[in-house]
Amino acid sequence: MRAPAFWWTSPDRPGWPTHLLSPLSWIYAAATARRMQAAGWRAPVPVLCCGNIGVGGTGKTPLGLDLARRAIARGRRPAFLSRGYGGKLPAGTQVDTQRHTAREAGDEPLLLARVAPCYVGADRAISARRAISDGADCLVMDDGFQNPTLHQDLSLVVVDGAVGFGNGRVLPAGPLREPVAAGLARAGGVVVIGADQQGMTASSMENGPPCYTAALQQKADAVPRDRPVIAFAGIGRPAKFFDGLARIGITPLRCMAFADHHPYTLTDCRRLLALAAQQDACLVTTEKDAVRLPPDMRTQVVTAGLQVAWGTPAMPDHILDLWLGRTDA
Repeated sequence: MRAPAFWWTSPDRPGWPTHLLSPLSWIYAAATARRMQAAGWRAPVPVLCCGNIGVGGTGKTPLGLDLARRAIARGRRPAFLSRGYGGKLPAGTQVDTQRHTAREAGDEPLLLARVAPCYVGADRAISARRAISDGADCLVMDDGFQNPTLHQDLSLVVVDGAVGFGNGRVLPAGPLREPVAAGLARAGGVVVIGADQQGMTASSMENGPPCYTAALQQKADAVPRDRPVIAFAGIGRPAKFFDGLARIGITPLRCMAFADHHPYTLTDCRRLLALAAQQDACLVTTEKDAVRLPPDMRTQVVTAGLQVAWGTPAMPDHILDLWLGRTDA
């Protein structure tokens, strides 16, 4: 599904679709509030959630990966808990990157499992118990801010600085899963990813949780600079990937956007390969897209990864202290 354009209009100038859908938004918000009243299982290890208030890609997975790597550097044994969007594995299954596919486990879990054990399932408590029994001493929830099954010791709301909270309305009138005020009341921090074009750090976060800033930097060392490039992506906001390439001096000959979590078919692959052959171009995509490609297609595509660049070096250490405590190794 592609996000409708009216989701990103100014909150001060809502269009007729927003007004028309507002009654459904009230129902959605009420259902979320009622669900969040449930008390989740409190794990005996610290739980960090990298989530968001809105839908779509904000940088949650790269952020979780960065913080997990830093926890490992401190001598901790983190495990990831993910819903496994679109996957079919039973709740609590540990993802095996050598055996499971994106159709079975979801795309993010395959990326997470490269860094630390990852367990999938909508019921995070089931996954948490399994991870802890396997030796995890801290947990990272990739998304799940509105999932009440597991108590969150520290919740980070991740926000795309380019679009912020959109038109400020709840689904389906806007991109939010719950009202901003309700979400921020539960958050232990807000991480604004990218340039703060909506002025969130200066205005909407006043009297709210601590605000951290970071940027996602494209890693494209493997992308050839002597050939044309055709870039494609099926993530929350494909334009972020294309803009990231441009910022490091790679201007694609063509940019092809697919829906988030798009399952690449044989027809898609043939079309992409044909376009590349016509232009003698190199196909470039994201890590998240690459795991959804058939294995033989994956070898014909260059993957460009991401790394988190924090506003100041102290920011991630402060987050880790809040999550893990100041007495960890």
